[in-house]
Amino acid sequence: MRRTLALALLLGTAAWSAQAQELLIHGGTIYTGVAGQPTAEVVLVQDGRIAYVGSAAGAPEVDYAEALDLRGAVMFPGFTDGHAHLDGIGWRELTLNLEGSTSVADAMARLSAWARDHPEGPVIGRGWIETHWPEGRFLTRADLDAAAPGRIVLLGRADGHAVVASSAALAAAGITDGTAAPSGGEILKDEQGQPTGVLVDAAEQLVAGLTPQADPASLRTAYRAGFRVEAEYGWTGIHFMSAPWKDVPLLEAMAIQGEAPIRVYNSITPDGAAELIAGGPRSVADGRIITRAVKYYADGALGSRGAALFAPYADRPDTTGLMQIGEQEIVPLYQAALKGGIQIATHAIGDRGNASVIEWYQQAMAGVAPEDRPNGADVRWRIEHAQILRPEDYHWFVDLPIIASMQPSHAIGDLHFAPARLGDARLDGAYAWHSLADRGVIVVGGSDAPVERGAPLIEFYAAVARRDLEGFQGPDWRPQEAVDRQTALKMFTLWPAYASFREGELGTIEVGKRADFTAFDVDLMTAPVAEIPKGKAVLTVVDGVVVYRAE
Repeated sequence: MRRTLALALLLGTAAWSAQAQELLIHGGTIYTGVAGQPTAEVVLVQDGRIAYVGSAAGAPEVDYAEALDLRGAVMFPGFTDGHAHLDGIGWRELTLNLEGSTSVADAMARLSAWARDHPEGPVIGRGWIETHWPEGRFLTRADLDAAAPGRIVLLGRADGHAVVASSAALAAAGITDGTAAPSGGEILKDEQGQPTGVLVDAAEQLVAGLTPQADPASLRTAYRAGFRVEAEYGWTGIHFMSAPWKDVPLLEAMAIQGEAPIRVYNSITPDGAAELIAGGPRSVADGRIITRAVKYYADGALGSRGAALFAPYADRPDTTGLMQIGEQEIVPLYQAALKGGIQIATHAIGDRGNASVIEWYQQAMAGVAPEDRPNGADVRWRIEHAQILRPEDYHWFVDLPIIASMQPSHAIGDLHFAPARLGDARLDGAYAWHSLADRGVIVVGGSDAPVERGAPLIEFYAAVARRDLEGFQGPDWRPQEAVDRQTALKMFTLWPAYASFREGELGTIEVGKRADFTAFDVDLMTAPVAEIPKGKAVLTVVDGVVVYRAE
């Protein structure tokens, strides 16, 4: 039986459905993200689109199939993770997860338990980070050998830019004291010149062949796990960075078969660039999976001292980091993307890495006239992380322009070691969300999961608090770079929509747009800041379909 709006409000209907696309949503504060109409009492959805936003009294008398009572929860435009790794999120659920380990001893106890429970094959894991550990050092092969004797073990650092390998793994890969590090990589060695087991950036590829290749069924299982986690967190979409080109057909098939509950915007690995450029942007299942960008790497990460800096690291003056690619190689690739209408996203963390990408973008754009680009001047190129900038480079994000794709949680984790890596002066351009947004730059918020936990409430909190989850900020951690709540909301709603060329369909709750919504049990716009990360998602809706609801 179909019911009218007036009757539903009278009865307080609280029906939930995973199939309905004609919905009445009411019973909680609804933030629209629209300046002229910031809140609403009721949203009506028809055929997956928003048909009405406003007061209950002013709503039209139309039929609907289901009613969702928010029961006091607070609803927003659908939150989008502007930078994450869907495959890694899924594999985190299926392999050894060292996230949250409190010491070398704790991490190795987890390894021993996992190895005991999984006696066959290599041990693969990720998530360790030494900056909070009392030992204050990287893991070594000696640690792994003691915890899992004789086993091939590969444990990735949380940032994904370093891996520690056991002695068995080094031997299997043929890595010795005489092995030369590849360009853009480093093999760490001890005082006797022997490999410690830590391989940084490009050197990780030396052991990549030891990782079991996932069969199609296992890979599909990993993606299902990733989709489940993201929907439960409240994300209605994800910008999948470094999406393996070989996995794009699988993701498209999953979407067509109804196994992709949230939106995916793919920025693929470079091995697929030529084919994507030749074929043009791809979209399936009414835009559920879109592939129209290529992700490149300019440098490494700050934690593993691979981020490229102009001056040496303050805590290791023998290095300025690692560039992963050079001008002569990358500029022609950028220009080919311009001519093919393909978006570019480039990882850059250090000030030298970012300045290099800015220069390369300038050269590429100068070499291809707007009339020779399918997108004209509106290319919407991105820098992923834009983490350590020279303030004199801010203006390029406006002038070119460049989208700054940044992850707030990096700042509240890195505050414990970034001052030691950089020294105080370079912090002026570090994690500079406010300085960029204040200049009119589109600042896309993301999580970089599984590098970070990947929860939207942690990311929102980090953006407005600029403190770690215990409330610690540290001396002069540039508190002025925190953003206000309205800006933070745009970072996870409207601005990711813009960065994926979909601001006309997503990012705000307006009539005619797609019905993507996220509801939390905490009001992000009014709650005490410290309470924000304590909340949880209670409802995730994509195209008017409930893809997650809290029990």
